[in-house]
Amino acid sequence: MEKVHMTPEGFKTLEDELKNLKFVERPAVVNAIAEARVLGDLSENAEYQYAKNKQGFIEGRIKELESKLARAEVIDITKLTGTSVKFGSTVTICDVNTDEEITYKIVGVDEADIKMKRLSMESPLARALIGKEVGDEIKLTTPSGKKEYEIVEIKYI
Repeated sequence: MEKVHMTPEGFKTLEDELKNLKFVERPAVVNAIAEARVLGDLSENAEYQYAKNKQGFIEGRIKELESKLARAEVIDITKLTGTSVKFGSTVTICDVNTDEEITYKIVGVDEADIKMKRLSMESPLARALIGKEVGDEIKLTTPSGKKEYEIVEIKYI
């Protein structure tokens, strides 16, 4: 079974979502289905169809979350050391052409949020950064063209 890497915060987020689905959303949709059945002909009952579709989504997501949590490899970033980029690192890179600096934290797939500067470890940029050290340059082809970055700083926080 393939491990799913995540931070302790990411694990807790998935755990909280699972609890909410099991103990809040699932019972609510079961009640909605029961109420919709009372309304009559199920083949033309939009409320019933909507509730059944939602129930299918919830059950699928519960199975997905249970699987990910069972396969989770939680990595405590505070115990990481070293000089190279790895899962959990906070990396500052500089665009060689524009001198613009940006900082990303390398996280698990389910934790990624580009608006929060949390980069999935499976993204092309993260894959290019992993294993590199301060001063190393990486070249990357993006949808907007070729980019070249230099690693300015690596932290484990």
